[in-house]
Amino acid sequence: MAERFDLLIFDWDGTLADSTALITHAIQAAFGDAGLPVPSRREASFVIGYGLNEAMQYLAPGAGPDVVGRVVEAYKHHYLARDGEIALFDGVAEALARYQQAGYRLAVATGKSRRGLDRVLEQTGLGRYFDATRCADECHSKPHPQMILELVEDLDVPVARSVMIGDTTHDLQMAINAGAAGLGVSYGAHPKEELAALQPLGLFDSFGELDTWLVRHG
Repeated sequence: MAERFDLLIFDWDGTLADSTALITHAIQAAFGDAGLPVPSRREASFVIGYGLNEAMQYLAPGAGPDVVGRVVEAYKHHYLARDGEIALFDGVAEALARYQQAGYRLAVATGKSRRGLDRVLEQTGLGRYFDATRCADECHSKPHPQMILELVEDLDVPVARSVMIGDTTHDLQMAINAGAAGLGVSYGAHPKEELAALQPLGLFDSFGELDTWLVRHG
């Protein structure tokens, strides 16, 4: 593999795991349960990558803390009811093993909670590949650069030798804000043209395409 980067930072939902549709459905169902206007699929998918409270507040800007809290709890109910159905994208586990063997440091920066990320890392068996992780309930929500800046500090990697890989504009803007490189994937939450507007180093329509690029140029 190439040696452009020392640290590969992955988003989770919509980048490694095929969870965008479930998250979007759970958001819409939660708003329906709360008697609030149900966001469109585009609106619901836009907030993927935010912390859960930030996402619900964004979609219901006039709602008070009690209402947002009810929506959050309803979302958790709908999401967890089908959590076990989520699959990794093809080739993810094998690629992570190769990256680790090649000497890369690997990390996750996600809008999930710590509890949620730890659960899926255990379910998938991928936890052994990651040197460090950051979640939305222990850092500022994306696109604030805190997650990336803490990861590079913890792993003692220059931010210029790090790349953030994600399916949302929040991921790519976080990379810009931190001074890291960015790679976008168009098979997740945000439209390809919106990702392209942030001028990532690469933009890929499948995990396989991303993997090929990393092998050649990473």
